[in-house]
Formats: sequence, structure tokens, C-alpha cells
Amino acid sequence: MEDFKAEATGTESFVSKDRIAVVTGASGGMGRATAALLAAEHGMKVLLLVRDAKRGQAAVDEVNRRSGRNDAEMVLGDLASFASIRAAAAEIAERVDHIDVLVNNAGVVTIKREVTEDGFERQLGVNHLGHFLLTGLLMPLLLRSTAGRIVVVSSGAHKIGRMNYEDPGMNRGFKTWNAYGRSKLANIWFTRELAARLAATKVTVNALHPGAVSTDIGVNRQTGFGKMVHKLLRPFFLSPEEGSSTAIFLATAPELAEQSGGYYYRKKRISPSTRAEDSSEASRFWAWSEQATGFQWVGFEREHTEH
Repeated sequence: MEDFKAEATGTESFVSKDRIAVVTGASGGMGRATAALLAAEHGMKVLLLVRDAKRGQAAVDEVNRRSGRNDAEMVLGDLASFASIRAAAAEIAERVDHIDVLVNNAGVVTIKREVTEDGFERQLGVNHLGHFLLTGLLMPLLLRSTAGRIVVVSSGAHKIGRMNYEDPGMNRGFKTWNAYGRSKLANIWFTRELAARLAATKVTVNALHPGAVSTDIGVNRQTGFGKMVHKLLRPFFLSPEEGSSTAIFLATAPELAEQSGGYYYRKKRISPSTRAEDSSEASRFWAWSEQATGFQWVGFEREHTEH
């Protein structure tokens, strides 16, 4: 099993002074809006992690146009592939010497059961496992920030989430929203457990519910399935910019410098479901995630002792 160890590099004096952000799922929707706002309003150099080069370049061009900085960059990476995630993380490490903000924004909804390249149910694989591995691989860069922040985009749908360890692939009785809810519950468990592990560091992590945002999530780009539903409901949705407001708040607000492990909605900390707040469940799920990804986080002491 691959390991990550939290070790001081001893080269902090050589870290550049530029504030650097990485945003996943940044080719469109809320991710694209988040990247643009971090660059234009908060002066950050942004790396946009995307699957599609054409859409990704269009997003980079928009971010550079809006910010006038002309230093946003595209990184190709598919969160449904552990090999692709490792390659993307290695590329990021070659381009920058630290990361101040990591926004785990990418998310998928599948109408039928699909699996990732590594054989995991796609919504859990992309929305959680992909980010679990990516965050671990990028942690050395986050630790080199003077105050690193990890922002995890979850959802109120976490309330319907359940984890069945006897059938993690949902081979029996797959339902779209149950799978999506499970992946969003996973986001909060990940945030809670990671916050405890990072308590002795300068890196914080918080999750959020963005609200009902008008994006392409759930739309099949090959068949166009779901486009009409989005068109009909768009007047009732938040814009991507409105939806990204809490993510931007968590990434930049000075008053949150030492706040970690929270769940936020409309820039306010709120309580998630009782299941999501269960530290023992979060710890158990963390262990399962390490086994699933083959990536073990070591070197952190857990600060709470509930179990």
C-alpha cells in the first residue's frame, strides 16, 4: 500500500509568495466560477483540474480574461482513474512549490450504475475516492502553505446517504440518489476525519452545501439526456457564481483561519445529519477508503478520542 507521511521539508524559505489554488471539476459550472473568483477577486494563481482539454482551455481563457492575471493553467486529470490522479498530482508538483487552497468541487451523478476505471461505483469513486487520493497526494504542497485550506463540496443530499460495507459497489438495488447521497455523506466523513488528523498542522478543511445550483451535473454530454430538465428548472436554481459563494468564503475568509471540520451553508456553519457527525463512522469509512485507494495516510495523530 502506498503511504503518505507528513514530514517537514526544511525548504520553507524557498516557497514562492504567490497564493496558489487548485480547483477540481473546473471546466464548467460552479468549479469554473470558483476558479474565476479566486483569481479575479482574491488574486490567486489557479490551476484548473479538468477531464476535457477543449472545455478546460475555454475555462482557463475565461479565468484569465476575468482576472487579467494571465497565469491560470489547465491540468488534465480524470478523478475516475487513480492512475490519472497520480499523474495529475505529479504534474502539479512540478509546476508549483506549494498550494494555499484546494477546492474539491468535481462531482458526478449517473442515471444508471456505472463504474470507474478501478472498478468502483462511479459516484462514490469520483465524488469521494478520487478526491481522497488527490488530497493525499497534494498534502505535501498544502503543508508548505503558511495556512492551507481544503474546501470540500458536499450537499444536503448527504442526509439520505448510507454506506453498506457488504455491498460497496451497489451491485444490488442501485438507485441514483441513494448513490449520490452516499457520496456526499462520504465528503462530510472525509472532512471530519481529515480535520482531526490535521489538527496539529496549519492546514484546515471544511465542507459545504452549495444549494441548488444550475450546472451540467447529471447531464449526459454524449446523449444530451437531462438537458431539458435543467432548462425547465434553471429559473429556480442558483447561478454557478451564487453557488460558489460559500466555497469562496471557506477558501478566503480571515475569520475561518483556524476553523476546521465544519459543514457550511450560505456562509454559516450548520449541523449535518447525525450520521454525518458520527466520528466512529467517519474513522471506519476512512480505513475503508485507504484500502480502496491503496493509499495510506500516516504521520498524523488523531486529536479526538471518542472511540
